Amino acid sequence: MNKDLFINGRYVPAKQTYELYNPYNNQRLGSIANADEAEMLAAIEAADAAFAEMKTLPAHRRSAILNRAAQLMEERTEELARIIAQEAGKPIKAARAEVGRSVQTIRFSAEGAKWMNGESIPMDAAIGGEGRLAFSVNEPLGVVAAITPFNFPLNLVTHKVGPALAVGNTVVLKPAEQTPLSSYVLAEILAEAGLPAGALNVVSGEGAVLGPVLTADERIKKLSFTGSPEVGKLLRAQSGLKKLTLELGSNSALIVDENCDLERCVARAVEGAFSYAGQVCIHTQRIYVHQNVYDSFTAEFRKRMEQLRTGDPLDENTDVSAVINERSRKRILEWIEEARRMGAVVYGGETDGSVIRPALILNADPSSRVVCQEVFGPVVVIDRVTSMEEAVEKTNASRFGLNAGVFTRDIQAAFAAARKLEVGQVLINEIPTFRVDHMPYGGVKDSGLGREGVKYAMQEMSESKLIVVTL
Repeated sequence: MNKDLFINGRYVPAKQTYELYNPYNNQRLGSIANADEAEMLAAIEAADAAFAEMKTLPAHRRSAILNRAAQLMEERTEELARIIAQEAGKPIKAARAEVGRSVQTIRFSAEGAKWMNGESIPMDAAIGGEGRLAFSVNEPLGVVAAITPFNFPLNLVTHKVGPALAVGNTVVLKPAEQTPLSSYVLAEILAEAGLPAGALNVVSGEGAVLGPVLTADERIKKLSFTGSPEVGKLLRAQSGLKKLTLELGSNSALIVDENCDLERCVARAVEGAFSYAGQVCIHTQRIYVHQNVYDSFTAEFRKRMEQLRTGDPLDENTDVSAVINERSRKRILEWIEEARRMGAVVYGGETDGSVIRPALILNADPSSRVVCQEVFGPVVVIDRVTSMEEAVEKTNASRFGLNAGVFTRDIQAAFAAARKLEVGQVLINEIPTFRVDHMPYGGVKDSGLGREGVKYAMQEMSESKLIVVTL
């Protein structure tokens, strides 16, 4: 499946291309446009020119375009799922779920286009404000740059593209080098749905080359990035006064109290730890279990973990498939081995070609990288604690703060933990690897800044203007 650049509503041949391969079996998928600075500037120019039309497009028209796109995506679910499975190595059943969520995200955006509004301000609440009417309106910013990761190559794209278009912005999208195909198909679908030419431009290529073009160009009014903290900090330093949303990952923790529903908790924890081989920003990486249920929890967790099936992402029975590339595979295995050298007990973690079998690590040193950094792989660390307070303290002893989960039947303990946890979202009686597409989503500390979730992304992709009328 060869792909050129998608600029101003049509495909444009790139000067250079790169070869794209399936991360599971290394099968060639196609030649992909590898844009240079000039080609990125052409996409920005197209988006800037298209903004004149987009900002005046009625809300009902923007909503209709997005609803039509969602319908077309739904009709092409199997095609999109197979593309995700092949470019990302994601098991096909998980890829179908991602397409379903992406359809929902675009539909939420379509609804949001109609209700995005300002508020009235009671001017006479202040001395001297009598005789005046005031209200705010939300206006689009202009060109929004979106830089997206490989792990949810369609849904995390729709979380940026859908809200931006709903507000009336235009978009320049730079997808991850490994997973550009679903972004190009999304552009085709939106064009078919009636989106004005230039409102969405897709430019694939190297982030190190194209990122600085986006941060330097003053026509880009907003940058929305999902990726590593290191790159996020660099983009922030380069972006000047541009509005920013940065979603930068985590090493999310799950706290298991002694009085929880243990069977449900274990089942959900296994899913959270190994979905998409742990390559999820809110992957359940650390689990802190009360000492009174530690042995039974770990025994059942290990049993369920060993029942997971690894293999070809296109196999309907596969639970865990390849990690995204050889560099990631080597890093994950190195971190597992480091934990073992530092005294940890490791179950699983064997390799089968591009696949790493799920790994459970016990007695890990708190300074080992599988504990204090983001592993982004099929690895989970389980630690014994004596109390909820100790679990909260260990959870907070992290540079990250995206999601945390708490399983308990004690409502007082649940709310006490929720208030003390230094994260963006606390999930009570749920794993941290839980997200629905309309909830506010984002982190603190090195997990980033700003919030996604359709309504909240729309707010961050618009500008509030106050209008005061003296009567």
